Amino acid sequence: MKPNSGTLVINIMNGGKAEAYEGVYQCTARNERGAAISNNIVIRPSRSPLWTKERLEPNQVREGDSLVLHCRPPVGLPPPIIFWMDNAFQRLPQSERVSQGLNGDLYFSNVQPEDTREDYICYARFNHTQTIQQKQPISVKVFSMDSLNDTIAANLSDTDIYAKPVTERQPVLLTPTGSTSTKVELRGSVLLLECIAAGLPTPAIHWIKEGGELPDNRTFFENFKKTLKIIDVSEADSGNYKCIARNILGSAHHVISVTVKAAPYWITAPRNLVLSPGEDGTLICRANGNPKPNISWLANGVPIAIAPEDPSRKVDGDTIIFSHVQERSSAVYQCNASNEYGYLLANAFVNVLAEPPRILTPANKLYQVIADSPALLDCAYFGSPKPEIEWFKGVKGSILRGNEYIFHDNGTLEIPVAQKDSAGTYTCVARNELGKIQNEVQLEVKDPTMIIKQPEYKVIQRYGQVSFECIIKYDSTLLPTVIWLKDNDELPDDERFLVGKDNLTIMNVTDKDDGTYTCIVNTTLDSVSASAVLTVVAAPPTPAIIYARPNPPFDLELTGQLERSVELSWVPGDDNNSPITTFVIEYEDGLHEPGVWHYQTEVPGTQTTVQLKLSPYVNYSFRVIAVNEIGRSQPSEPSEQYLTKSAKPDENPSNVQGIGSEPDNLVITWESLTGFQSNGPGLQYKVSWRQKDVDDEWTSVIVANVSKYIVSGTPTFAPYEVKVQALNDLGYAPEPSEVIGHSGEDLPMVAPGNVQVHVVNSTLAKVHWDPVPLKTVRGHLQGYKVYYWKVQSLSRRSRRHVEKKILTFRGNKTFGMLPGLEPYSSYKLNVRVVNGKGEGPASPDKVFKTPEGVPSSPSFLKITNPTLDSLTLEWGSPTHPNGVLTSYILKFQPINNTHELGPLVEIRIPANESTLILKNLNYSTRYKFYFNAQTSVGSGSQITEEAVTIMDEAGVLRPAVGAGKAMASRQVDIATQGWFIGLMCAVALLILILLIVCFIRRNKGGKYPVKEKEDAHADPEIQPMKEDDGTFGEYSDAEDHKPLKKGSRTPSDRTVKKEDSDDSLVDYGEGVNGQFNEDGSFIGQYSGKKEKEPAEGNESSEAPSPVNAMNSFV
Repeated sequence: MKPNSGTLVINIMNGGKAEAYEGVYQCTARNERGAAISNNIVIRPSRSPLWTKERLEPNQVREGDSLVLHCRPPVGLPPPIIFWMDNAFQRLPQSERVSQGLNGDLYFSNVQPEDTREDYICYARFNHTQTIQQKQPISVKVFSMDSLNDTIAANLSDTDIYAKPVTERQPVLLTPTGSTSTKVELRGSVLLLECIAAGLPTPAIHWIKEGGELPDNRTFFENFKKTLKIIDVSEADSGNYKCIARNILGSAHHVISVTVKAAPYWITAPRNLVLSPGEDGTLICRANGNPKPNISWLANGVPIAIAPEDPSRKVDGDTIIFSHVQERSSAVYQCNASNEYGYLLANAFVNVLAEPPRILTPANKLYQVIADSPALLDCAYFGSPKPEIEWFKGVKGSILRGNEYIFHDNGTLEIPVAQKDSAGTYTCVARNELGKIQNEVQLEVKDPTMIIKQPEYKVIQRYGQVSFECIIKYDSTLLPTVIWLKDNDELPDDERFLVGKDNLTIMNVTDKDDGTYTCIVNTTLDSVSASAVLTVVAAPPTPAIIYARPNPPFDLELTGQLERSVELSWVPGDDNNSPITTFVIEYEDGLHEPGVWHYQTEVPGTQTTVQLKLSPYVNYSFRVIAVNEIGRSQPSEPSEQYLTKSAKPDENPSNVQGIGSEPDNLVITWESLTGFQSNGPGLQYKVSWRQKDVDDEWTSVIVANVSKYIVSGTPTFAPYEVKVQALNDLGYAPEPSEVIGHSGEDLPMVAPGNVQVHVVNSTLAKVHWDPVPLKTVRGHLQGYKVYYWKVQSLSRRSRRHVEKKILTFRGNKTFGMLPGLEPYSSYKLNVRVVNGKGEGPASPDKVFKTPEGVPSSPSFLKITNPTLDSLTLEWGSPTHPNGVLTSYILKFQPINNTHELGPLVEIRIPANESTLILKNLNYSTRYKFYFNAQTSVGSGSQITEEAVTIMDEAGVLRPAVGAGKAMASRQVDIATQGWFIGLMCAVALLILILLIVCFIRRNKGGKYPVKEKEDAHADPEIQPMKEDDGTFGEYSDAEDHKPLKKGSRTPSDRTVKKEDSDDSLVDYGEGVNGQFNEDGSFIGQYSGKKEKEPAEGNESSEAPSPVNAMNSFV
């Protein structure tokens, strides 16, 4: 044992045999509070036995046959690495045809004449003992078919049968044998499955998983696809894997049934527990595995069944329950989870402690904040039982309460928006049943820093002078510093830039001064900035001078070579009328990045030598580029090369992080050093970690030049200190800084409680919940998700497909709004907490209902069965009633020929009605209807429709005011009369002549009186019939022969209105195409159709005669 340490050292360098120390070791650490034990440590000596002597017969094989050369290495500890070589110690080439199996044997799918040799030698390398054992050489002779036939011909007669030529053969599996096999692998290890086949041509191997897919990112193929490799296997990788060997003649396959077992692994490892006398607590030890592990407990290293009895302790499977503990209950408990594949052991210290409160924050600590920003006042404490914390302001102030303060569990007081009157003395009091203690801290609230006059946009001519102002106002107790930047970088090191107290002045402005200038004001508490753009324009024209980029420098020379520096000199090229302002030096690292040039430094244009700082282990070449106001020259020719010596690394990897990818691991990542930064060969990294706030030693491992290392078996979401140190063959880099990371997250354990819903209106609700305890989140709290869905509409009892909606509220928010709800509906919701791993369990479903709203418009409105004085209305109920319908509102009004609206009539209809017959309407009148539904909340949107009543189909007209009753007379069929046919031809000829005149005069149209014969039925709107001669009287528009309006309609009784119209016939052709009847009469209609015409259900059902056809002409 090392002094003052628990380390046991076994040294056999000075004698002794390793076999004497073979066995199982366990460490026990004990004091008056209890005893902790370590895992079992197994020590076994390494072994590298010799090959057994054996007589090896030469292998004589016919060309094309398969062959297996067996290795059969001796059993060593650890197992040896097998490889095949020849007498010259050269590895034997392998291919799809010839390859080494996992057992070390050498397989030939088919032999070829070039395989003939006498030095097939199998080697076994035992790494631990650094020895290599050799098997006796194996001889292989391949007989080709041609040589075999020559031998047969020399020894046999002509009648004997010659050897058959090489024939192609379908695949046959050499290993594994049979059609099926089984394999058991442990969770987290590497699964290796192998199939090697014989055949000619050489078969190709293909792998599939029956009933599933090979896992992405974890599947690899080795040994020319003969070996399937799956890393980090889990129970999901169990199943049947089929390998298929195929060539042009056929295929063979083998199914390997894989079962993944698991050694125990932690679900919840026991944690240290601090209790005060009289308190209760639990130790939980949960593990999983395949098969399920057995859980056993020990107290101070002794099985708990035979340990000293403790009345406050009760064992319940994987949990120990402590009730009303006393100080004598302190002990170290061990949890052992084991199955046939391994075990887990964890120590947990139950410390029963009675301590009065202690405040760890220094007394009279001063906090300074800017007004209107948060203030955090610390009160770190310790005590057992856990002390209660109270805050007071002032010496005799009252206890602080209310929404203006936030009290954190760690004792910190947060003032979300500190004001000037928030300044003063704050007192923190910690108390428990053993005592109390208090501490005072001071808070000062400062005025914010402001830029009261900001720099402004400027346009300046080249070679002029410009100034930017930046006048500030700040708290008198703070010391501000003003920094000017150009394009977010430092100002050029140029005497032309003059920085004053409140301004920046640029003298002799050049084009390269063009850009954005920023004034930044910093104090110890805040920072403000303002920017302005400077645009440089050309100065007045001057005599033309040819300017150009400089010529490249030449004659580069290296002198004064040292380990970390060298002097470079050069001769400048021609400046081409523009003075050289800068020389840029670049370097190439021929060792790590040949052909890539990097920026090294730059010097003023008057300098032609420079001392360059160098890094170790770099093969340098340098080149120089000259720069003037026109641009950059071409690079110079490279200098001679200079290789610097190796050294220890100067720096460590950057961006070190510790983030778990699984609940029981910690993934440590970093940005690797470049070859330039390595400073020497053999770059490696020392990765170290230890759990934070736990008295653990650093655990370290040295890894190759990679950028990630995974630590397994960690507790869930525990803070860790992590550091990564670079090293190479010459030593270690400086001690690295530590970063804080966390092991992997697990799903949250509990659901939010006390979920409450407040319905704001019919489409909006507000949900509240209590936050879950942070220790149950088991990860970084990302927020809460609210799942809500409509169960049913209260106005319709039929259910529909449930579509759940999700709203996410970031951070530790405890309320949220649910928009877009449907009125008069029943909803359910639940709330879940979310961390980086996923969602926790859902809270119990909460049911809430939305109140009634206004309904949507009725689903349809149809108007049918028009008569002389009535119309029938049919409608459908609203698609979304949004409540209980109370009634329907129908409004309607007549529309005259000029589309003017008449008086509005309103009717209220019971909600259970779906049809209505409107009576006592005017005949041949167009009506417009407005229809909507109502709930107790109000009226919904309306639907509109138009319809027309019809005229008496018997031809009886209503009398005009003061006129007697119109008498009905028989209609005379005049379409067959010769005089009528002649009259129609004359009318058609007259219309044609008038149209020609219209086009000539470029007018809209003349006046076309049209006379037609009418039947005996009169129309009150038409001039009465001339009784003396039996002819029809002419009539015209009421307003001085205005054009007939598009949309004027044919009267329902098919009577003809005679009008003198200024419109051409072309204007009325879009409704019904005009045509002539068999007797030559014109039966087209003038009227055009509107977009929304009522259904044409008001026409006569009698058979049309030529006269009736005439009656449709309007």
